[in-house]
Amino acid sequence: MGKSLREKIKRIAIVLNIIFLFVLFVVYQLRALQSIDNMIFDSGMKRAADHYAHDIVVVAIDDESLQELGRFPWDRAVYAPFLDMLNQPGNEPKAIGFDIVFNEESDPDSDAAFSEALAAYDNVILPVIGVMEGDFDNTTTLHPDEYPGAVRFEKPIAAFSDYAHLANINRVVSVDGVIRQTWLKVQSQEDGEVLPSLAYVAAGMAGADLAKYDGLTDPGKRFDGKAVAKNTMTIDYQIVPEDVITVPFSQVLYGEIDPSVFKDSIVLVGFTAAGLSDESGQDSGTTPISKHMRLVYVHANIINQMLSGTEVGFAPDWAVILLTLLLFGLFIFIPWKLKNVFSILLFLAVVLGVMYGQRLLYDTERIHANIVYAVLAMTLAYLVNVSLKSYLESSQKSFVTRQFGRYISPDLVKEIVSKDMDIELGGNSKHITILFLDIRGFTPLSEKLSPPELVDTLNTMFNMITQTTLANQGTIDKFIGDAAMILFNAPLDVAEHERLAVKTAYEIQQGMNVIREQIREKYGCEVNVGIGINTGGVVVGNIGSYLRVDYTAIGDNVNIAARIESSTKPGQIMVSEAVYEQTKEHFLYEDAGEKMFKGKSQPIRIYEVVGLPSL
Repeated sequence: MGKSLREKIKRIAIVLNIIFLFVLFVVYQLRALQSIDNMIFDSGMKRAADHYAHDIVVVAIDDESLQELGRFPWDRAVYAPFLDMLNQPGNEPKAIGFDIVFNEESDPDSDAAFSEALAAYDNVILPVIGVMEGDFDNTTTLHPDEYPGAVRFEKPIAAFSDYAHLANINRVVSVDGVIRQTWLKVQSQEDGEVLPSLAYVAAGMAGADLAKYDGLTDPGKRFDGKAVAKNTMTIDYQIVPEDVITVPFSQVLYGEIDPSVFKDSIVLVGFTAAGLSDESGQDSGTTPISKHMRLVYVHANIINQMLSGTEVGFAPDWAVILLTLLLFGLFIFIPWKLKNVFSILLFLAVVLGVMYGQRLLYDTERIHANIVYAVLAMTLAYLVNVSLKSYLESSQKSFVTRQFGRYISPDLVKEIVSKDMDIELGGNSKHITILFLDIRGFTPLSEKLSPPELVDTLNTMFNMITQTTLANQGTIDKFIGDAAMILFNAPLDVAEHERLAVKTAYEIQQGMNVIREQIREKYGCEVNVGIGINTGGVVVGNIGSYLRVDYTAIGDNVNIAARIESSTKPGQIMVSEAVYEQTKEHFLYEDAGEKMFKGKSQPIRIYEVVGLPSL
């Protein structure tokens, strides 16, 4: 059982670990757990948001403005006085960005009025839509791994675009529909024209240092499992709508807002009215910090990031792979070296440590590390190996208990299992001490007692013998009718096994004094125990045939112990000279002389135990 099962389990462990390592590789390549990593990323960004907004003001086309000005779209003549109210002398904003498209002509007079207003001010940004290939319905929902090349640009009408800064408002969503990134620039395939994003233009007009955001081509940065496209920036969301000054369009138009609110700020004009946003589906989206954010506030977050000069980075693939392999290897090794209670505590500590480290890295450096595969790797490695180890220990414990549980003390069973000891299934030579005992007076007792009474009486005596033996680390080899064979120093090594054998014999005789009185009073019979003890080399192991195997001891020294016991009188304990020499300092003996035993050519000196030394 021992070595063969352990080797088999280890071979299984090696195969399973290799299989799971391959599974991890496939899962990593397929980015099958990207959604979990996305959730961790979003949670970290939401947690780390400082909610500090720079000088950004949102002019909202809200429900109040719709009630005041009527159904949208409004007559474009309204935008001329609106721009005048924003650009009052001494309180001019640095940039006014419209998140509203003006790509089709309307009433000529109204368009002309708006055009004149645009010509009067140089701080207005109008949006352009980069139409992508296959984008038949002019939507702007694209994926960050696609190359940001537009088939063409849909620009404001010439009367407007000639007098305003132009910027793209294409939105970029991850495969799970969350807006985590933005394209800083989009190039038209039609004429090669490059147009930066609304946030990029607005932040630049406000004096932001945009050099660090130009040409983000670091191949180590990844998202959705693929290298990010050139000029793609991960948005560092720090603000929610409540953090931004928001005023109704109608109140600005009617001069109800203090002009100083707009001084040196970036003004964004966009939709917040529920009906408008929900009807088109193009003016709201899911972000890491809000499930439903109007896109004008997404632009505000990008501008806020550029004004702050922050970047969100990603740990390189090689670091993620290295961490995954290290933790996988560590938790292949640990379950086999530590007790389960310690290994589970270490496992939990490492998981918490990895999670804390990932959080600390993001909070301090704004670098997101994908720990999902590392945690999965260590979890798989730990569960596989701790399960196999537990199965091995359970099998060993079951085997030991099955083989020896009835005959040796529970403490010794635990020791065999805890120390991973091998119990050889064949025979091996070992120096042990053998104790034989025989109940004297059993025959007359059996004649007087009924079978149930006889069994009950025998059980009482054998229970006492068993308890005494196990308490002294002995192994009950067998009960044979009214006799018993007990081993010391087998199967486990036991220090001072000779002394423990004699101590067991002495305590059995003391226990028999009480039982003997009970039997005498109850049945009028006299019972006693004769005990013989010898020590020496024998063969111990599982001995028998394929039909029945028992753990026992055989050899000449076993026979001598049996012969010594047969020569005892009721109540006597006789030991061989070898036992006497090892225990004479612990017990009082009388020399019983030399005796010839059957099968021996030389006499053997024996000694009788008569008591314990006085203190």
